[in-house]
Formats: sequence, structure tokens, C-alpha cells
Amino acid sequence: MDRLLHFQKLCQLDTRRLLLVIGVVFSAILVFQSSALPSRNVFWSLFSSRRIPLSERSSTLSRDSTPKSEMVGNSTFLNELSSSESSFTKSSFENIFHDNNLTNGNVRSSDNGYTLEKTREPETSSSIEQVKQPNNNLSYENVRNEDTSLTVEMIGSKSGSNASAPDANASIAIISVIPNTSSVGVQAPEMFPKDEKPFAQQSGLITSNASTAVTGSYVMSKDWESDTPISKLNTLLLQSKDSVHSMRPLWSSKCDHELLSARSQINNAPIIKNDLELYPSIYRNVSMFKRSYKLMEQLLKIYIYREGEKPIFHEPTEPILKGIYASEGWFMKQMERNKQFVVEDPTKAHLFYLPISSRMLQLQLYIRNSHNRQNLADYMKNYVDMITTKYPFWNRTGGADHFIVACHDWAPFETRGHMDNCIKVLCNANIARDFKIGKDVALPTTQMRKVKDPLRGLGGNPASERPILAFFAGGMHGSLRPVLLQYWGNQDPDMKIFGQMPQGTTMSYIQHMKSSKYCICARGFDVHTPRVVEAIFHECVPVIISDDYVPPFFEVLDWEAFAVFVPEKDIPSLKNILLSIPEEKYFEMQTGVKRVQKHFLWHIEPVKYDIFHMILHSVWLHRLNQV
Repeated sequence: MDRLLHFQKLCQLDTRRLLLVIGVVFSAILVFQSSALPSRNVFWSLFSSRRIPLSERSSTLSRDSTPKSEMVGNSTFLNELSSSESSFTKSSFENIFHDNNLTNGNVRSSDNGYTLEKTREPETSSSIEQVKQPNNNLSYENVRNEDTSLTVEMIGSKSGSNASAPDANASIAIISVIPNTSSVGVQAPEMFPKDEKPFAQQSGLITSNASTAVTGSYVMSKDWESDTPISKLNTLLLQSKDSVHSMRPLWSSKCDHELLSARSQINNAPIIKNDLELYPSIYRNVSMFKRSYKLMEQLLKIYIYREGEKPIFHEPTEPILKGIYASEGWFMKQMERNKQFVVEDPTKAHLFYLPISSRMLQLQLYIRNSHNRQNLADYMKNYVDMITTKYPFWNRTGGADHFIVACHDWAPFETRGHMDNCIKVLCNANIARDFKIGKDVALPTTQMRKVKDPLRGLGGNPASERPILAFFAGGMHGSLRPVLLQYWGNQDPDMKIFGQMPQGTTMSYIQHMKSSKYCICARGFDVHTPRVVEAIFHECVPVIISDDYVPPFFEVLDWEAFAVFVPEKDIPSLKNILLSIPEEKYFEMQTGVKRVQKHFLWHIEPVKYDIFHMILHSVWLHRLNQV
């Protein structure tokens, strides 16, 4: 009996040891497998309860595979659209950014000599976490050069397209230019002339982790600079390489191959020296910009949908040709009259224009004081649904080759969800809300006073004849402008900071702009303001105080060559910041403003490099990097 008990104890002990060994081995296997997985969110995405938007996954769809569902977290998505008849708009896209601002009510005020009426409504959207996937978009690299010269390296990424050009799939190469004050980057030899910059900065993605704000070659004081708005934009542009995807077309087209070929040619653009047309210092890369612009002139074809009832569609009338929403009206007017880019055959089109006015939509359908804009969004969705039912073109790309130009503040809300995959050209370019940097385009907010004479009053005093250090006047819209007025309103003779222009002032609003070194462009209810273009119009260096604002043509222009970006939190130090800029640097920036001015001017008939063509070029460039 004793021997039997002793034997049972030994068996129990061996069993426990065996279980312990099995547990250790199993744990080691788990640790090994998890360490072998890719490091960028892949492992955690398998267990995430957050939804991956279809627009993110659509770039991996294969037309040869059968419809198959895949579980990600608690969400199931179809791996493929079953046919070209399937409407991509019927998927509900989730928004990337939170939008919880609640500002209701009608505000009517006189701002800069015009009457403006705005209605603020609550905007809400869900926040999601994206799973980043490799794509054939922009590639980039950090480069540092000790003497702040700029270098470029063409980096092509491989993909499975069968375009005939040998490197047609190489996306437009992006590298970053890190000033020598930064602790980030690697040293590279100088490859460009003094005024030449790589397309690092031409088509969009720059990375900068510098702890100081850089305006051209001038470095702001470290005591006020920690996380500048411009560096945040650069970081977001870098991240957009992984976050911006377009679905694989349901079928191939000749236009796709033309775009791939054009992208390859831009990547291999020869360096231009001593250009007589353009001022290299204001561009991220003047050589690649000129090549891209030339190819756009030669190749780009756009189809305009004829559907849509006036006055919301197809009717650029006085309400949208004058005032602060004029950009969408002038673009519609000149686009529909254009014979160079517009085609009647949609199969020959690289892009499709939806000719709707967000301003007229608001004027026609919004019920005053209702605080409800859902009917406006429904109207837009119904139009897209009609287009997708009648034509196959939206379904082919999920809307990625379609674009809308809208300047009203509500346009991001009106286009949310059903138009998330198309290119949105928006005045309200707010990266903290619906604006997707790298996909969407920032539309210049222009203040049009004379429809028949858009260039009236152009220009200003020479740089040496501007006695006022800084100027601002306008309604106290939003929370930022009252702070600006609190610190600088009637506080300093060098800082002409007003609410409404005081009665009895000897100089008008425009005369102040023409006589000021710096023009303050402070955000109101939304991030955009017509003062940016007004400042350029009157050759005053813009000082942009709007942390979440993406300036127009950001993928082409080197804004730090002709503008100052001040974080909203640094309003108390505004004068010291401006005074710390050397006079020589100011003269350089003011020259840059005069040279960049041509890109922000509307003409009765479009001219080369004007605002109409620059808007088109931005849409063209964004499409090139998504095809």
C-alpha cells in the first residue's frame, strides 16, 4: 500500500512538471511568433475593434478573385466589388478626424468692407485608426546638407502595372530637406544650384522634425518655437504616403497608362537653370513643377457631367462670383468655358468634374435658423448616386478620378462619407477635420470685389516704403481673433491691430495692407481666411496664425520662402517674432510675395500659371500620385 501511494505521488509530480514544461514551450513559441511579425501596426490590427475604411483596403482588391469576406476586429468587409455596376458610394466611409466643435447661430458682420453672413452648425464624425499599407505613392527620404543647399534623389517603387514606360510606376520622388539646425537627417552632397530645390517639396511630402521654425534660410528663436504649424503639416504630408490610398480600377484604361507615363517623366525631369519664367526660390522644385505643368497642358482631359439642375449646378452667377466664396464660382465659369482641357467623350478623360456650387446649395436649400444641414448632404449624395447609376466611371475607380471645387465652410460636411474617395478642392482645408492631406487640395479663398475688373487695386508700396510693422482688421469671429485684439489692439504704434476699422481712420483697409510689412492672417470660425490671398494681392508678407490650415498649392510652393507661420499659442510674442526677422530676410520674402502673386490672380480669361491653372495642376498632381 505504501509503495502504491508513493508511486501515485511520483506520477502527480511528473504530471505537474510536464504541464510546466509544455506551458514554457508554448509561451516561447508565442513570443517568437509575435517578434517575427512586422512592426507597423500589423499585429495589433488583427485584434483591433476599430474599423478599417473600405477606401483604405480598396487598393489591394483583385478583379480576378471571387467575392470573399475578411474579418478585421468586429467588422467584415468584402474583398472585392462584384461588378462595375456596384456603386462605391453605397459604402459608408468613416472619417479620420474628430469634429466636435459646437458653434450655433447666425453671425452677420461687416468685415473688410463687405457683409458676411455665416451659420455655424455642430459637426460630428467618428475617429478611426488606419492600417497603413505599402502603395505606389510618393516615396521620400530625409536629407540634411550642412550649408542648407538642397539635394534630390529619385526613388521609384515597384508595382504590378503593365505600363510601357520602363519606370512608369515610379511614383513622384519625395525627399525632405532638413535645415542644418535640425538634429534629424543624414548629410548628403550638394547637387543643385543655390536656388534649385528638389521636388522634395514640389509634390508634397516633406519631413521635418526640427525644433525650430525655419522661414527660408532664417531660423526663428528657440525660446518661442516648439511645434510649429508648418512642421506639423510636413509630418502629416509624410504620413499621407501610407494613409492615402485609391482602389485598384475595376478595369484598365488608356488614360491610366498616360498618367503613369507622365509620372515617370516628371520623376526624370531635367534640372532647369536660370529660368526666365519662374522664380525658383518660391518653389519646392521648379524643374519638376515646370515639367509637370507642361505635361498637364499637353495631356490632361476633363469630362464635365451635364447632369444637375441650375442654379446649384452649372450656373456661376453673381452670388458665387463675388465675395469670399468667389473661387468656386470663377473656377466653374472658366472650367465650363474651357476648350483646351474639356472633352465630350468621357472615355478619353483623366478626370471628371462635378460642377456643383456649395454656396448656391446653401442659399437654395438651407432653412434659416434650422441648425440642420442634413438635407444639403443628402442632396449631394443623391447626385452622386445618380451619377454612379447612369455612368460606370465613378465605380471604375471608386470616385478617385473625380473632383469637386467648393469654397463654402460647410462643404466638408456636405461631402462627408459618400464623396470621401474623390479629390475635394476645399477652401476649408482643415487637417483636424475632414481634409485629407495628400489627397485633397487646398483652394485659395479669394475676396472678389469687382467681377468685371478682378485685378483692380493690384500691388502695394515698395518694401522700403511700408512703415507699419503688422496690420489686421476684421470681425471677431471665432476664439482666436479676440485674443489677438486683447494682446495687440491699440497697444503698440507699430502693430495696427483692429476689430472693425475705426471710424475716422485716415487710411482704408486696403491702404493699410499696401503700407504694411506683414499682414496678419488669423483664423476666424474656420481655418481659412481671404486675408492670405489679399496680402499677396497687395504684396504684403502673410503671417498665418491658423494651426490646422493647409495653405493653397502646398505641394508645389515653398511657403516659408514668402510667408511666416506663427503658432496660435504664440500670439503674445507676435511682435518679437516679427522683429527677430532680419531686414534682408524680409526683403527676400517680400520679393517672393511679388513673384508668387501670379499664381493667386483671377483673370477674365485664364492665363498661364494663374490661379485657375494652378488649381487644375494640384488636382492633376494628386491624381498622378494615386493612379
